[in-house]
Amino acid sequence: MRIPAEIERLARRAVEAVDAEFAVSLTRDLVRIPSVYRPDVPAATEKAVALFLAGVLEGLGMRVAVEEAAPGRPNVVGDWQCAPGGPLLILEGHTDVVTEGDPAAWTHPPFEGVVVDGRLYGRGAADMKGGLAAAVTAVKALRDAGIEIPGTIRLAVVVDEEGMMAGIKDFIRRGWARGAAAALICEPEENEVCLCQKGAIRALARFRGRMAHGAMPREGVNPLFSVAEFLLGVRDLDRMLVERHGVHDLLGCPSATPTIVRAPDRGEAQLNVLPGDALVALDLRTIPGMTHEAVVVEMQALLERIRARHPGVQSALEVIEERPWTQTPREAPLVRAVEAACEMVTGRPPRHGGVPGSTDGTFLHAWAGVPIVTIGPGNRTIPHQVDEYVEVEELVTAARIYAASAILFLGAMAENGGA
Repeated sequence: MRIPAEIERLARRAVEAVDAEFAVSLTRDLVRIPSVYRPDVPAATEKAVALFLAGVLEGLGMRVAVEEAAPGRPNVVGDWQCAPGGPLLILEGHTDVVTEGDPAAWTHPPFEGVVVDGRLYGRGAADMKGGLAAAVTAVKALRDAGIEIPGTIRLAVVVDEEGMMAGIKDFIRRGWARGAAAALICEPEENEVCLCQKGAIRALARFRGRMAHGAMPREGVNPLFSVAEFLLGVRDLDRMLVERHGVHDLLGCPSATPTIVRAPDRGEAQLNVLPGDALVALDLRTIPGMTHEAVVVEMQALLERIRARHPGVQSALEVIEERPWTQTPREAPLVRAVEAACEMVTGRPPRHGGVPGSTDGTFLHAWAGVPIVTIGPGNRTIPHQVDEYVEVEELVTAARIYAASAILFLGAMAENGGA
């Protein structure tokens, strides 16, 4: 990427303006506000951390909106206009974190944000309060450096990424992604430039037989034999998907994984009762080049074969969530800007990777047509584990990469007339 001398100068000025202490302090503050969503506890939502962040953004002089994506679960949107005109660049992150599990299993308390030997520990430190703090720090750097370049940075701070992604869906429905030129997804990817991510299909297979006494099973119809065949069929489908579609160089294998098996589907199970129904939940992951329709057809064909062998058992497949795989071209302006920013900040060529799961960026890309790059601080294997942490150096590096990427992207768009 050829960078005009003036744009490069501004990007380096933004990098130098990154406040490392602010990035660490903000990450600690965010970790110390628990934001595990617990449906049975009304106060256990993202609200407290969202309102805290809204105050931080207002303190930086940003134009801020707070909107409920679901009851008690507010999104925060903050705009920083570098100078009038120019494109809109979104920096996106989520405020919810997964459960901490047993606090006694942690070496450091999960909500204290302890810094030890260059690592900041706590639930959400990597996934993804560190990324959020880095994004806010980057905007602060642009403000502190007094950089005026046509364009707007929009911080999208959304809820429910760990669930059904209600936050980013609401953000899009309200029009906040309309007209966006690109988006940085600040998920923990070890500051690798990730241009692709797996797709996901969440499905439920339901089986219905006829309930009976365990001592007289022939008086009923046991759906569990169909379930057993179905599970073996899913195992075979998993192998077939790999044989047919291969192994992606950045994302690895597609997969078909049963995650929940339950009989009966509802109510209490009893040892001496033949269940009348059963449920199998499935997590299917796809890679670029696959069509979700074809995978669903394979699942339905499997159920049809099982029904033919067990005519007394009814079955059906319900797709409850679909998240397409995404892939951003290497020649996209944001990609070139992020790659140049990584080299500017680290002094070495950028590292590339792929996102093994789906992110809020899935819907920005699929629903709103926004080109995305996923990059952020944190080991990609550490989220959802005990003793989650983010490296302080990686956190600060991410803030510098975001700041430089914003200037290089806005500058490139201005040079090309916003194209």
